[in-house]
Amino acid sequence: MNRQRFNPNVHALGVPPIPRIQRAARDFAGPREDLIDLSQAVPGYPPPDSLLQALGQAASDPACLGYGPIEGEAGFRAAYAADLVRTHGGTVSSDNILITSGCNQAFVTAALTVAAPGESVLMINPWYFNHQSTLAMFGIDTAHVTVDASTGFLPDPDKVAAAISPEVRALAIVTPNNPTGAVYPATLIRALYELCASRGIWLILDETYQDFLPTAHGPAHDLFDDGPAEFLIGLSSFSKSFCVPGHRLGAVVADLPVIEQMGKIMDNLQICAPRAPQVALAHCLPTLDDWRAGNRDEINRRANALRQSLASLPAWRIDAIGAYFAYVRHPWPEASSVDVAERLARELGMVALPGAFFGQGQDQYLRIAFANVTIERMEHLTTRLTS
Repeated sequence: MNRQRFNPNVHALGVPPIPRIQRAARDFAGPREDLIDLSQAVPGYPPPDSLLQALGQAASDPACLGYGPIEGEAGFRAAYAADLVRTHGGTVSSDNILITSGCNQAFVTAALTVAAPGESVLMINPWYFNHQSTLAMFGIDTAHVTVDASTGFLPDPDKVAAAISPEVRALAIVTPNNPTGAVYPATLIRALYELCASRGIWLILDETYQDFLPTAHGPAHDLFDDGPAEFLIGLSSFSKSFCVPGHRLGAVVADLPVIEQMGKIMDNLQICAPRAPQVALAHCLPTLDDWRAGNRDEINRRANALRQSLASLPAWRIDAIGAYFAYVRHPWPEASSVDVAERLARELGMVALPGAFFGQGQDQYLRIAFANVTIERMEHLTTRLTS
């Protein structure tokens, strides 16, 4: 008899999605270098040399070995606030910034700040699976509004309004979106924020992929015009923009009362985010605009290569694409997307995530993360998917 008893909220969670599909890839008969791994949003190349050098110097600096401020290094918070003013406009100060160990931790702090067990966070289905599992782990319920290809995977504010029950404490959105890649127009973000503010709930706005917005898009939104809006909690990450996912840096942008509450949570989670990468990025951030633009252009080229690869396969349809992801309808409508993904990994060495991992009614899709695959490797997809 097994006498072990676990937290039921944790025990009910499934195996982490990405390792589950990558395990299927171990059965691929071909050599490891022939795998085309489209499962995880990781950069496929290193950061610029100046950042690598600054990381090395900071990591060996004894000043970075002790605990730092809970909210983050003062210099980095100031540098990031100035960067947000350049990219978004408006007014942001270092007091509006909290640095976390990755954007997943930023979402944890946001969720715990605004919702208690038994309360609810409204999400857009399909959703980022770590957001849903975070809420479930803490006993916070998930409500949802489903979107589909007919609207470009963008939510209708009227449908969102109808889904806000008395238990809902926040609406969480991701733009550019994970898993679909869809980009929310600034006018839609404003409309969703005003809806949330009118109901006295929070808009949790995850902008992890903000640096990959098309150049012509302009500022992502205007919610910083008078300082971060009252019911806004902005989240972001430095992993993809600067190719440093292993250094685990994320950020929260909010007004001061929110940051003060989040500091209580961070003190119990980690005390402070990693210090060396904060120091390195504080030094390099103002100098990397051209490199970031080149990074964005390279990712867009990879997106175009994926479009071209699948264009000759009419059974495969890209229903949405942007930033790091494409949401692709596979040609086996009666099959489980998990079975499809595992079979593709085992038989063809193509590793993608099943739509079923991202919410209800998503079995017809695979999420393809194209950013970590070179254009030359992308061209092999056509051959493999016709074999």
